[in-house]
Amino acid sequence: MKMKMNKTKGIIGFIISLAVLAFAGWVVLFGVADYGKAEYITQGLDLKGGVSITYQVADEDRDNLDSDSLEATRGKLEKRIHANFSTEATAYKVGDDRVTVEIPGAYDADAVLEELGKPGALYFCTKEEGVTPTKKQLKNKEYIQLKEQANSQFDGYYKVWLTGDTVSGSEGQATKTDQGKIQNVVTLQFNDEGTTAFGDMTSQNVGETSYIIYDDTVLSYPTINGAITGGQAEITGDFTLEEAEQLASNIKIGSLDLKLEELSHSVQSAQLGNDALSKSIQAGIIGFMIIILFLLVVYRIPGLAAGFALLSYIELMLLALNGFDLTLTLPGIAGIILNIGMAVDANVIIYARIREEIAAGKTVKSAIKIGFQKATSAIVDGNITTLIAALVLLWRGSGTVQGFATTLAIGIFIQLFTSLVVSRGLVWMLYYMGFQKPAFYGKERVRKTIKFVEKRVVYFAVSLVVIVIGLGSIAFNAVKGNGPFDLSIEFKGGTSIQVQFDKDYTIDEFNDNIKPDIEKILGTTDVQGQKDTNTKGLYTIKTKKLEGEQLEEFKQMLIDKYQAKDNKQNFGDTEISDTISSEMRRDAVLATAFATICMLIYIWFRFKNVHFALAAVIALIHDVLVVVGFYGLSRVTVGTTFIACLLTIVGYSINATIVIFDRIRENKVSMKRDDTMIRVIDASITQTLTRSIYTSLTTFVMVFMIYVMGVSSIREFTLPLMVGIVAGAYSSVFITGSLWYMMKGRKYDK
Repeated sequence: MKMKMNKTKGIIGFIISLAVLAFAGWVVLFGVADYGKAEYITQGLDLKGGVSITYQVADEDRDNLDSDSLEATRGKLEKRIHANFSTEATAYKVGDDRVTVEIPGAYDADAVLEELGKPGALYFCTKEEGVTPTKKQLKNKEYIQLKEQANSQFDGYYKVWLTGDTVSGSEGQATKTDQGKIQNVVTLQFNDEGTTAFGDMTSQNVGETSYIIYDDTVLSYPTINGAITGGQAEITGDFTLEEAEQLASNIKIGSLDLKLEELSHSVQSAQLGNDALSKSIQAGIIGFMIIILFLLVVYRIPGLAAGFALLSYIELMLLALNGFDLTLTLPGIAGIILNIGMAVDANVIIYARIREEIAAGKTVKSAIKIGFQKATSAIVDGNITTLIAALVLLWRGSGTVQGFATTLAIGIFIQLFTSLVVSRGLVWMLYYMGFQKPAFYGKERVRKTIKFVEKRVVYFAVSLVVIVIGLGSIAFNAVKGNGPFDLSIEFKGGTSIQVQFDKDYTIDEFNDNIKPDIEKILGTTDVQGQKDTNTKGLYTIKTKKLEGEQLEEFKQMLIDKYQAKDNKQNFGDTEISDTISSEMRRDAVLATAFATICMLIYIWFRFKNVHFALAAVIALIHDVLVVVGFYGLSRVTVGTTFIACLLTIVGYSINATIVIFDRIRENKVSMKRDDTMIRVIDASITQTLTRSIYTSLTTFVMVFMIYVMGVSSIREFTLPLMVGIVAGAYSSVFITGSLWYMMKGRKYDK
């Protein structure tokens, strides 16, 4: 990078950079014209709460009600709220005939109901003989109460030829008519069954009117001019482009198996309490300050540039969350933490390279230039592999997995920009401002090469023992009947109990005082409390399935110790289903497997050696097994954050492995021919050891501060994350190089 700069330009550039950082910080803290303020970021149900709406199966559909139809309806309704509101929204079965949806950050329940609408179905109909709807009826855009005019599925009024479940694709878009007028339409593509049925309808009713009905509303009633057999059609009507896109989204999901009616709605508080986010922010600030201080002490002037670059990353990330209207949840925070670790890693790689070049006798100016050049490939490769995983998860994942992937993907682009552009610019500005002596940058000490490969049997044995202990505990718990993991209600369902207290406890008072007492009685930490913000003292408490004496003990404790109301209306308990459906679990597993394959292919292509890729993937499996084993051994509750935790470890570990492999690739060329491959690998790991320690340490510090200062639910999330960070660092340093040597490296010694 050629910089035409002098001292004056360096000072001016640095001042402008600080001014931009200060302005971005002002926007984050206070906003500009109601835009950009961090306070406006939509927070998930766990951090902020939201609206809860309960639907009940309509009376006319009870004959069709069974567990399969209710589950299918729940799944489609969840997809609808994901499309229209947030991927962090949830839907779960309540009892035998109800579905509850919970939507984060939406506090106007009436507005949610209006936008979500009554879950409807799509029908393509023609007029039955002897029945002629009036022109007023056809042009009326209000809901037409067809069920009052006809029997089931409109018999005697319209003939139903096909329904929305035969639609394979749908899109809302603006088109031009033959007269040049802009018209908003919904395009439809039918599956084979729908293509045949639509072709029959249009063939047999040429010249007649067809009626497209959605949610008991006649959307469009075009005249059939000829047979349409190609499997495509359009819905036209008097709606905006936004309405067309929303309708297309709802149609794409398909008709609900059961008709639902709204039973009740309420505004719920945050699941983790009002202090959860504030404590996490405080912990993050402390951790961030420790990291900056560490970088300043170790890397001096480049450490100052890294501090400003990291600050710019955080500011840009908060602005992006706001600008893209993303929902921030615990898994989202995990994605941000991972990106902070990767951003620190990128700066450490760069500045370690600069110090190596200075130690090799290069001038500071040359060292800066060469350092950035040599570090770029490792940084880009590490980020691309993580980005591949994020994009696959975004494509195939759902729910919290998709939210995690979105935050991670955006963060990767931001931290690449701040590491390779912002940091580089600041270093050069500081250099031209007068910080040109080697003492301002330091020299990398030449370390004695550590024999990692020769002692591989010891390191493999340590990993094997740890994994066997973890997996053994899982098997032991399964045999004892306790289940391999302590699955949360998100995975296995449970009981929902409504409790009203005489005192209007805050959610933080509940989490700090009442919840621990409930956990003692029930013998589980899997207890969630949500406060109805519209009714004094009313709580919804969700936990494992309760019955008999345990349920009675639970009720009596709340009555005696916390003045819960003792009457027939209180303590209504209902069985609830999981919120992480089997489909979501399957999507997460398939997405993770496919992402791993894609990463393997990329590493194979990038390093031109499939054994590098295989070694990296085996190391990822090692890290996942260690963390999974820890969940089984410690009995930490496996909830919605479990998947995010494992994905964070995968992203973190692959980044560390790439750095070591990049150095092995470089040293294979640069080291002397008489050096054995074992020596090349050992030297490469030793040379990057400082980077491995520093990056792991700084990321660990950030997570540890959140663990120490966070609420109990956050600690349950960060504890396995810390285990994963240690496991990832261990596998990268002690496992991957030896694995590659055993699979491929030996041939270079011959």
